[in-house]
Amino acid sequence: MKVETLTLVLVNLAGIMEKADESLLPGVYKEVGDALHTDPTGLGSLTLFRSMVQSACYPIAAYLAARHNRAHVIAYGAFLWAAATFLVAFSTTFFQLAVSRALNGVGLAIVSPAIQSLVADSSDESNRGVAFGWLQFTSNIGSLVGGYVSLLVAPITFMRIPGWRLSFHLVGMISVLVGVLVRLFANDPHFPDGDLRASSKVHGNNYTFISEIQGLLREAKSVVKIPSFQIIVAQGVLGSFPWSALSFAPMWLELTGFTHGETAILLSLFVVGDSIGGLFGGRMGDILSQRLPNSGRIILAQISSGSAIPLAAILLLSLPDDPSSIFAHGLVLFVSGFFISWTAPATNNPIFAEIVPEKARTSIYALDRSFESVLSSFAPPVVGILAQNVYGYRPIAQGADSIATDRENATSLSKALFTAIGSPMALCCVIYSFLYCTYPRDKEKAQMEALIESEMQLLALDPTSLSGEYSLVKYSENQESYLDEKTVDDMDYSEVDGLDFEDGDDKSLIYRRPTISKFAE
Repeated sequence: MKVETLTLVLVNLAGIMEKADESLLPGVYKEVGDALHTDPTGLGSLTLFRSMVQSACYPIAAYLAARHNRAHVIAYGAFLWAAATFLVAFSTTFFQLAVSRALNGVGLAIVSPAIQSLVADSSDESNRGVAFGWLQFTSNIGSLVGGYVSLLVAPITFMRIPGWRLSFHLVGMISVLVGVLVRLFANDPHFPDGDLRASSKVHGNNYTFISEIQGLLREAKSVVKIPSFQIIVAQGVLGSFPWSALSFAPMWLELTGFTHGETAILLSLFVVGDSIGGLFGGRMGDILSQRLPNSGRIILAQISSGSAIPLAAILLLSLPDDPSSIFAHGLVLFVSGFFISWTAPATNNPIFAEIVPEKARTSIYALDRSFESVLSSFAPPVVGILAQNVYGYRPIAQGADSIATDRENATSLSKALFTAIGSPMALCCVIYSFLYCTYPRDKEKAQMEALIESEMQLLALDPTSLSGEYSLVKYSENQESYLDEKTVDDMDYSEVDGLDFEDGDDKSLIYRRPTISKFAE
C-alpha cells in the first residue's frame, strides 16, 4: 500500500475513533444519570464542559498542526483523549466525571483541524466535496460504533463493573492502538523527512517561539476579517446547536419505550442516512460548483438546512410516543439524516479551503471549530432546561408509574428538541444567502494572493526572473519599498486590495496564470 493511501486510511481511522469517543456519553445518559443521580440539565452540562475546553484549545491545535507534523499531532491527540476517556470510566462522582470530560476535550480539539487540513491539501476544487464527504462518512462510522458500544454494553455488568463504564474502557484502549498506528505509519506530505518542524522548513531556523506565535496571530486576524468566513461561522454557530441538542436523542427514544437494542438500530439508521447524505451532498456540491461556480454550493446548503425544519416536526411532534411505531421512526430518522448532512462536505469545508491560501487552511478550520463550539456547547443544557422548566419533564418519583411518567417525559423532551432544532435551522437558511455577495469576491482574492505569493517566492530565488512585462505584481516605487519591508507571512489577506494594478493589467485571473510560465523562459 502506498504511503499516501495508508496515511489517509489511518487519518480516517483516527476520525472514526474521535467521533466514537464523542458519542459514548450521550448513548448512556440514562445510565449515568441513574448512577450519579443527575437530571437532564446536569447531563447536558457535561457536554458543555467538554465543548468549552475543546473550543479554548482549538488555537493551540492550529499552532501545532501548522508548525508540526500533522500525523504526529493526530497521534498525540489520540493519546490525550484516550487517557481522559479512561478517567471517565473511573469517575465515581459528578465532579470527577465533569473534569474528565473537560480534559477529554483537549485531545479531541488537537485532532480535528489537523485531519481537516490534511484532507483539504489532498484534494482540489473539482473533488474537494467528495473528499470531505468521505471524511464525514468515516466519522459517522465512528459515531455509529460509539453509539452501538455504549447502548449495547450499557445493560451488561462484568466483574461488578457497570456496562457504561466498560464502554469507555473499550474505546479508550482502541484509541491508544489507533494513536500508535498513526504515529508509526502515517506521513504528513509537508514533512517527508519525519519530525522536522514547519517553521524550520518554511522560515529557517532563526524563528523563535514568540515570532511564530505572532505570525499565527496575524494569520488568525486575517482569516477572521474574511466576510465569507464570518458568515459561515455565524450560520455554523446556529447550525451546530441542533446537532449538539441531538445528544438527547438516545434518551428521548428510550423514554418513548424503545429498548437499548431498538434505540441502537434507530440511531444507526440516522447515522447511515447522514453518511450517505454526506457523500451525496459532497458529490452534488462538486457538480454544482462546476456549473454554478459562485452559487452552486450555497444553493445546496440552503436546501439542506431548510429541509431540517419539516423533517424535525414530523419526527418529534407528529409521530406517536409509542414503541410500536419503530418503522415510522426509523424511516423519518434515515430521511432526516440524509437531507440535513449536506452543508459541511458540500459547502462549508470546501469554501473554507477556497477563500484562504493553503498555508492558512489549518487556522481557518481551527477558528471555525472554536467559534462554533463555544455557543453550540450550550445546546444540551438548554434542551435540559426547556424540558424541565418549560415542557414539564419531571424525574420519576418513588412509587410512581414509571411507564406513564416516561411517556410524559418523552413528549416534553421532544418539544424541547424541536425548539432547539427548528429555529436555528431557519436562521441558518437565511444567513447562507449573504454568501452570494461575499463568496465570489473572497475566492478571487485568495487566488490572487496565491499568485502574488508565488511571484514573491520566485523573486526571492531569482530577482532577475520577474523583471519587466512578465511580472504579475506591477507596483510603483513606494509600493515596491512597502513590499520589501514585508515578508509573505506578514501580509494580511485583505492587503491584496491595496495593490493598485495598472489599467493595462489583465482583469481575469485566468489570463494572469500564463505569465508564470513565462518566468522560466
